[in-house]
Amino acid sequence: MNKLIVQKDILGPVFTNVYYGMNADTRELFIVDPAAAADRIAQHIARMEGKPVAILLTHGHFDHILAAEEIRRQYQIPIYACRQEEEMLREPSVNMTDRFSKTVSLSADRWLSDLEVFECAGFSVQMLHTPGHTVGSCCYYLKDEKVLFSGDTLFCGSVGRTDFPGGSMSQMRNSLHRLLDTLPGETEVYPGHDSQTTIDTEKRYNPFA
Repeated sequence: MNKLIVQKDILGPVFTNVYYGMNADTRELFIVDPAAAADRIAQHIARMEGKPVAILLTHGHFDHILAAEEIRRQYQIPIYACRQEEEMLREPSVNMTDRFSKTVSLSADRWLSDLEVFECAGFSVQMLHTPGHTVGSCCYYLKDEKVLFSGDTLFCGSVGRTDFPGGSMSQMRNSLHRLLDTLPGETEVYPGHDSQTTIDTEKRYNPFA
């Protein structure tokens, strides 16, 4: 039986999906991309009766990190991110928070390498480095649960933008094919924006595939 419960909020200036992945047995919970509005994230966690244990960042753009530090402090939990995203998270001029009244400079508590597997909320999670949207964009794959949190790499019927600093369409295509060619078709994909999809659906209909 699948123990993973996934819920989401849509928060922040560009309608980012914030995901809550909870273990139905232990109520341990991880947050993917706390985009903004830490108070609303805390309210959602309370409604789920969850016990936060980690923050997983798919990349460092402003619209995925604005509430990360506040949530880390509130729950005393670690932030996980791809090692190649270190500069993006550290520099407000790169993560574009310098365009807001609230600049953000972050450092992860655990920097992950490509294909690294770690335990989180009782689940085995693998980080897949998928550059293209940013240098250190990544996805989080829960093989046993057949779930992928794809950030701004793979969307329903599309891919993330590549016109920001560090973006690359050739890398994006390589990352897309890595996901579509290696993950099972039934894998549920939870992207950083817009609606849920599956690997099989994207193989059939994604125009970038």
